[in-house]
Amino acid sequence: MPQALTARDAVISPRDIEALIRSSRVYDVARKTALDAMGELSHRTGNHVLLKREDEQVSFSFKVRGAYNKMAHLSKEQLSRGVVTSSAGNHAQGVARAASVLACDATIVMPVSTPEVKVDAVRRFGGKRVTIVLHGESYSDAHAHATTLVREESKTFVHPFDDPHVIAGQGTIAKEIFEQHPAEIDAIFGSGQRAPQRG
Repeated sequence: MPQALTARDAVISPRDIEALIRSSRVYDVARKTALDAMGELSHRTGNHVLLKREDEQVSFSFKVRGAYNKMAHLSKEQLSRGVVTSSAGNHAQGVARAASVLACDATIVMPVSTPEVKVDAVRRFGGKRVTIVLHGESYSDAHAHATTLVREESKTFVHPFDDPHVIAGQGTIAKEIFEQHPAEIDAIFGSGQRAPQRG
């Protein structure tokens, strides 16, 4: 069985990544999110601070971009065999959403300590297409079990971050930022954490 290509295995130039971003299929499931000015924070810091509103995605996270882009680039044969991933939350929801849209079965391995609200969200996004396996105390345990399933069942692993198509899918955020704010940008800071909900 061929091994999954990871970003660390491949020599990927900035031009390669740019081409992969341009060919990304994220807008089948993701939306171009707002880039909002943060008035009070800008005033307090003396900088013009903008916030990219990835909480506006259906899964409240940017992770759906990479998961879907990876899966949308799989062959029909790979999709028919199904995919496997390991995640404690947002990536799992992205894979579940992608599986539902692409009519692909997905096995999602999550640590037993995963909050029930995240497990429920994965079930909601994936429906009958998703099998959730709770395994191990940590992400490392879940990841090890997921790689065993990939080997035993000849399925494709959808890595949460170390994959060229996943990276390109997430990279569409930067493309949007530069389109939405053509003026010079001094720095971009990112976080994989979901913003707390009000109310």
